[in-house]
Amino acid sequence: MSRASLFPIQDIPTPDLWDDEGVTNPDAPPLVLVVDDSAMQRAMLMKSLSKWGYDVLEAESAMDGLAICREHDITMVISDWMMPGMNGPEFCHAFRQLERESYGYFILLTSKAESREVAEGLNSGADDFLTKPFVFGELKARLRAGERIVAMHSQLVQKNRVLNNALTTIQSLYDNVERDLSEARRLQESLVPETEVEFGRGRAALMLKPSGHVGGDLVGQFRVSDTMVGLFSLDVSGHGVASALMTARLAGYLCGQSPTQNIALVDQGHGVFVARNPAETVKLLNQTLLREMETDHYFTMALAMVDLKTGRMNCVQAGHPHPMILRADGQIEELGGGGMPIGLLPDARYDSFNAKLRPNDKLILYSDGVTEAENPQGEPLDEAGLIGMLQRTPGRDGAEILNDVLVDLEVFCGTSEFSDDVSGLIFEYDG
Repeated sequence: MSRASLFPIQDIPTPDLWDDEGVTNPDAPPLVLVVDDSAMQRAMLMKSLSKWGYDVLEAESAMDGLAICREHDITMVISDWMMPGMNGPEFCHAFRQLERESYGYFILLTSKAESREVAEGLNSGADDFLTKPFVFGELKARLRAGERIVAMHSQLVQKNRVLNNALTTIQSLYDNVERDLSEARRLQESLVPETEVEFGRGRAALMLKPSGHVGGDLVGQFRVSDTMVGLFSLDVSGHGVASALMTARLAGYLCGQSPTQNIALVDQGHGVFVARNPAETVKLLNQTLLREMETDHYFTMALAMVDLKTGRMNCVQAGHPHPMILRADGQIEELGGGGMPIGLLPDARYDSFNAKLRPNDKLILYSDGVTEAENPQGEPLDEAGLIGMLQRTPGRDGAEILNDVLVDLEVFCGTSEFSDDVSGLIFEYDG
């Protein structure tokens, strides 16, 4: 093995056909390996390649050529077809088996012009071939084309490397976000710390199932006094983190653990609180949202204040699905007249209404994720479908009913992954 600079090329005549125009990259010339058992043929090729600006190595056999390829990052190979031992196509096949970081362009020189032999050479992995005797200008053009292919391959490898690095970074970021969202879901679930709450003369069952990691639904309860309880269901528009953050803030306004912060209660002093009219509570929430929260989100809500002694309820419906009463005899009554969502209009009007629970009646609050859930044909469950589910569960308590509705909803949708948050609250009144 020797570099062209060590070969006595100055004594070899240069044919007129040789083109000595310029070099491709003087700072980093491509490294070309010439493999031929003819010393004269190698010398002529190396002379021309050096004039064209290439670094050149030579080998007199395919085996020597493979040894050189294992030690050097060869850009292009020019190999004779007919050589003792391993021939050109066999050499090319072995060259393609080497572990290389870059692509190597392979040109076969042959006196064979039949299509069968040409196909054999290309099938061995060769990129191009020249039929002897060849014009050196054509060889130069083939080499320039090879350089372009090698350069494009190098750029593709580099772009793939950048892409893989970017994907690795994105995956790392995604994993971090996934961990954060999982933690956020646990925190959101803590907003409903108890799924069953006993009030002495009644009990509440609560269910919350976000459609993603976090959602905008919330159901809850708070004690007003020994004889009164507040029950609510709300649904923030949209999905994801922004909706969940707004839901968490709203939970603070309806917190049962901090009655002084609960917007639904009025402090009478000396630790005594009374229930605010539900319509007034919703009006205050509407003003607070428009005044203090810089957001495009709004929310719907159903809020009921229940007198545990009498079963009387004072309620408000603000764009939320109609509250329902499942009577002890299985009949269902829908309550409310609709109302405006909260956070859209500063002068929105909200009206409360009254209803009465009798012994063993159940008050049902739920989000539109239940009634707007669709089957595989795109048909929504709607309120009639929910009523049908509720009437199929006679004699069951609130927690069992919510579980049955969730199972029925999964069957109806054909999946347990709903497109919207699903939540519900059932208050069973003993009287």
